[in-house]
Amino acid sequence: MKIINRLMTNICSTKLVESRDFYVKLFDFNIDYDSDWFVHLISKDKQLELGIIDQKNEIVPVEFQTNPKGFYITFVVDNADEVYEIAKAENFEILNEPSDTFYGQRRLLIKDPNGMLVDVSSPIPNFNF
Repeated sequence: MKIINRLMTNICSTKLVESRDFYVKLFDFNIDYDSDWFVHLISKDKQLELGIIDQKNEIVPVEFQTNPKGFYITFVVDNADEVYEIAKAENFEILNEPSDTFYGQRRLLIKDPNGMLVDVSSPIPNFNF
């Protein structure tokens, strides 16, 4: 059986600084590594990682140096409304304000500086299907 030791999502970006600041402000990541071609973010408990790479960097294959379609990233948080207030205060592009879904999540949709869809969800307490 194969064992996964680590899983990290990398976002390709033409706006490294803006992207770094977006994810740090919204999700309170620590900046573990910061350069002109790659940023590594890590949660305070060191369990979650997010990479942001210059999408024109030579290590990114040419066919992947464009913005992806049909992909979004979801952050499950304790309170989506708190993240909404931060996003509003920072003038981030909010696509949908927090609302309750039929599947038991309170969901907020934001566009990151790269145009990527970011889903911020929190469980609705005592929700029953």
